[in-house]
Amino acid sequence: MDVLDRTDIRLLQCLQNNSRLTTKELAKEVHLSTTPVYERVKRLENEGYIRRYVAILDPDKLNLGFQVYVNVKLSRQTQQGAQDLIDAIKDLPEVTECYSVAGQFDYLLKIHAPHMMYYRQLVLDVLGKIESVSSVESTFVMSEIKRTTALPLNQL
Repeated sequence: MDVLDRTDIRLLQCLQNNSRLTTKELAKEVHLSTTPVYERVKRLENEGYIRRYVAILDPDKLNLGFQVYVNVKLSRQTQQGAQDLIDAIKDLPEVTECYSVAGQFDYLLKIHAPHMMYYRQLVLDVLGKIESVSSVESTFVMSEIKRTTALPLNQL
């Protein structure tokens, strides 16, 4: 990967906060003309610094505000056991994040559901039927204190 300069970092910061900024607006923020800004953004996209552009939706307004973090422990650490879990959850839209983690558990899932009964059925019908899963521990979100998708680029 190439080294990012201050202008690249500033462009990334601006786009993290509002990916709908036009090239003209970005150019004003970084004190350059539109052509070099356009070229820099394209380079950042091509080099993989910018993966994609998304809209961040409000789960409460969409009746998906029941959030659960689920710790999953496998009965045995095998490739097939891990693949069974991945296959079961990869196409579940309710699972919005999945991480392989080290420690007491093997996977951490973030699940959005409309309510507790919906989540309960998901656990019984999906997670509970995976033979390699030995335990599931749920942590229910009571209120959201901070959520951001922005990385701390000021550290670069």
